[in-house]
Amino acid sequence: MRGAVRKSESPKVRNLQAGRFRTFIFFLSVFADFRTPPKKLIFAQIFSGMSKVKVGLVQMTCTADKQENLSKAITKVREAAAKGAEIVCLQELFTSLYFCDVEDYENFKLAEVIPGPSTDALSALAKELNVVIIASLFEKRAQGLYHNTTAVLDADGAYLGKYRKMHIPDDPGFYEKFYFTPGDLGYKVFKTKFATIGVLICWDQWYPEAARITALMGAEILFYPTAIGWATTQDEATNIEQYNAWQTIQRSHAVANGVHVVSVNRAGEEAGLKFWGGSFFSNPFGTVIYQSPHGEEDIAVQELDLDKTDYYRSHWPFMRDRRIDSYQPITKRFLDEE
Repeated sequence: MRGAVRKSESPKVRNLQAGRFRTFIFFLSVFADFRTPPKKLIFAQIFSGMSKVKVGLVQMTCTADKQENLSKAITKVREAAAKGAEIVCLQELFTSLYFCDVEDYENFKLAEVIPGPSTDALSALAKELNVVIIASLFEKRAQGLYHNTTAVLDADGAYLGKYRKMHIPDDPGFYEKFYFTPGDLGYKVFKTKFATIGVLICWDQWYPEAARITALMGAEILFYPTAIGWATTQDEATNIEQYNAWQTIQRSHAVANGVHVVSVNRAGEEAGLKFWGGSFFSNPFGTVIYQSPHGEEDIAVQELDLDKTDYYRSHWPFMRDRRIDSYQPITKRFLDEE
């Protein structure tokens, strides 16, 4: 009440208040100014480990049963989470066989809306396990309009958005242009609970421009859900050469951009094509820190230190020395007179 006489406080109460005030001043002095080394050290100790994230990949075989594949993927995400994974990436088009080996109108029935049934199931799983899930699906955007799309679900189950595959191949056994409209969302990054990630899909992995743009948007890790393999009639020397080229181009994206790369392929034999597995993690200087076997299913979890990006970009400053004023010709199909 205004004008009332305040009763004198006991020594015990005054001491308690003084103690709280001293505690407040201490923390204020620690956090208010980081110019002196001791305070930087305290700050680093308090926040140590925040740059590290445990990433899981799921390399698996698939069947013609869509629900069976989804259930299998859910089981394997659980296994990855049990191993400590905070982000889990599934392979390209994991809810079905790789149907692009033929041009068949019946296969359009495999498509679904995004978000939709599969993302709903994975969203609930992500929330339950507190993990980020990267899920590649066959998207039905509208009647007669389909995309090869990857959805990203945050650790609280929130749907963060999707990336639509930009580069669409058309080769024997990979008739993707029959099914997929090229992506029109541009390149994307997703700010998840544990890291800012970029997602590209399979054929995108052969294009350094896609990796560069995604890295420039702030991606700390590049993920490539993939479905690629060898013809069963192909000779071993060619098999080795093709796998090495596939891995090398992605490792080069890690080096050029100073970011970790995680590539997740399927395994198993389907219609005369042996998917070569060989999923892997690369550090920001192209070193393979883990590689899955070629012919088997695999669940792997690796801890990635995102602060390594600053280290490699500082010591090998490719990003600093880019001559962005000289790159205009790259937007042309070919540098001839036309």
